[in-house]
Amino acid sequence: MNDPFEAADILNEVMLEVWRGAGRFQGRSAVKSWIFGIARHKTLDRLRSRQRNAARAGEEPSEDIPDTEAVDPAEAIAATQNAGFVKHCLERMSAAHREVLHLTFFEDLTYGQIAEIAGCPEGTVKTRMFHAKRAMQHCLAKLMGRRE
Repeated sequence: MNDPFEAADILNEVMLEVWRGAGRFQGRSAVKSWIFGIARHKTLDRLRSRQRNAARAGEEPSEDIPDTEAVDPAEAIAATQNAGFVKHCLERMSAAHREVLHLTFFEDLTYGQIAEIAGCPEGTVKTRMFHAKRAMQHCLAKLMGRRE
């Protein structure tokens, strides 16, 4: 979300939904997958709302730049540049590819858990991951080639 206050607001919505829906949870999936599914839907709803509001106002949604404390300025610059490359490449991927990368690498979920969250077969998740990794590799290689 690039906004800690908005992320906290979504977290509150998710926890409220978990509380309200706990009686409907049937145990067919892991609790973690169920909660991530709720979080995914709440986040997508918020992003769609943000896009609609920006379109009505005729402007792009703003992005906050996170505060960082650098020990070594050269390392901080390199890390920022590399993070910028990754962000650039992620922005050019489809939402489905971004989602599987995020859930795999940042949330440490299995393909089976991601399939439950995304509501698709595990094979589809594997295919999306294959294409997402390949797209990331090509995009980063292209950007790094420009830099050198």
